[in-house]
Amino acid sequence: MNQELFPREPAPPSKAAPLADRMRPRTLEEFIGQAHLLAEGKVLRVALEQGEVPSLILWGPPGTGKTSLAMLIAGHVRAAFIPFSAVTAGIREIKEVIAEADRRLRGAGQRTILFVDEIHRFNKAQQDAFLPHVERGTITLIGATTENPSFEVIAPLLSRAKVLVLHPLSEAEIGLILDRALKDPDRGLGKNSLQVAEDARAAIARWANGDARAALNLLELSARLAEASAAPGVISLPTIQEAAQRRSLLYDKAGEEHFNLISALHKSLRGSDPDAALYWLARMLASGEDPLYIARRLIRFASEDIGNADPSALSLAVAAKDAYHFLGTPEGELALAQCVAYLATAPKSNAVYVAFNEAQADVASAPAEPVPLHIRNAPTPLMKDLGYGEGYKYAHDYPDAQVEQDHLPESLRGRKYYRPTDRGLEAEIQKRLAAWRRRTP
Repeated sequence: MNQELFPREPAPPSKAAPLADRMRPRTLEEFIGQAHLLAEGKVLRVALEQGEVPSLILWGPPGTGKTSLAMLIAGHVRAAFIPFSAVTAGIREIKEVIAEADRRLRGAGQRTILFVDEIHRFNKAQQDAFLPHVERGTITLIGATTENPSFEVIAPLLSRAKVLVLHPLSEAEIGLILDRALKDPDRGLGKNSLQVAEDARAAIARWANGDARAALNLLELSARLAEASAAPGVISLPTIQEAAQRRSLLYDKAGEEHFNLISALHKSLRGSDPDAALYWLARMLASGEDPLYIARRLIRFASEDIGNADPSALSLAVAAKDAYHFLGTPEGELALAQCVAYLATAPKSNAVYVAFNEAQADVASAPAEPVPLHIRNAPTPLMKDLGYGEGYKYAHDYPDAQVEQDHLPESLRGRKYYRPTDRGLEAEIQKRLAAWRRRTP
């Protein structure tokens, strides 16, 4: 790779800064990961080589290099790099930064890259404030977000920026970052002459879950623990386990990952895969999802995807919800797991779901005809005189409580919504309905 692609380096961080900050890449050669954007011929690499970088939205999980990449881009195009936090700034601060960028462009001809961390935290009015200045070229906006921009960034801003997706780092890539931090004597831990057991190194890379910052933070804490241990300078697997305590899983109960995981659980249940369903349940619970939200989704699944193939599935799902509500965490989670295993292995039918959707579609599109007179109640003499209930056949007066009688409005007469499958209890319902329908002309 061309060593001059990023000729300028950001100012080095303080030696008191966290290891993750000190080890930020200073050149493209040091940047690890995101080859789908930065390898030869890839979209961002080409833009950098041409010297024309558009406004960007960098979307990816924490610790994948969004901030570092924005800093490197600014260095390449020799632009002023202005970091801006959506957590602490408002419209007034935006106007001040824009005014400064305008003076810089008019005076020295220097462009400004405005880096907005957590851009999804800006409201619509704040995001709107960027639009005219991005359009005129006063600033090049680079926004970083862990949330799906489709939901969190306004459409006019999305249309003026290119969305680049950053992927979680692989365990091998995390390993390279750890090795660099252990060897670097100036910015890293090289002066400490640390020895890291191979299983400990692998444990950090696995625990980090694709997050370089989390990996370096764990390494730094492990190094401090090792210094105070019986074997100073040696980072062992128990040291890593003590430092980690509990793995942190990427999850946002209001964001895309929330919907990704519940979708994975739902589809594993529908696919009759109890092992995958139990895994996704465990993932959601470990990530802090509300167990009662999961219970509500299981109740919905019992009706939508199992239905009358196994009507007891709905009862079990409601019972699991009640059990969790009564027991709480962690005891109540077992009831949810029992329910998940049952739903995954139950016979499946969406016949009621399909039938109800079709009935709702007819309600929305067909004429709202009056209820046929013969199936109306006649509680008053006037209503009886008007023909309410006249000709009604009481089903229990007929063999098998079956009677040839129309119950739908005239325009929908003969319409069949419910078509039971041949799975589970619905196979019996299918036979019963078929026999009844053969008697009806």
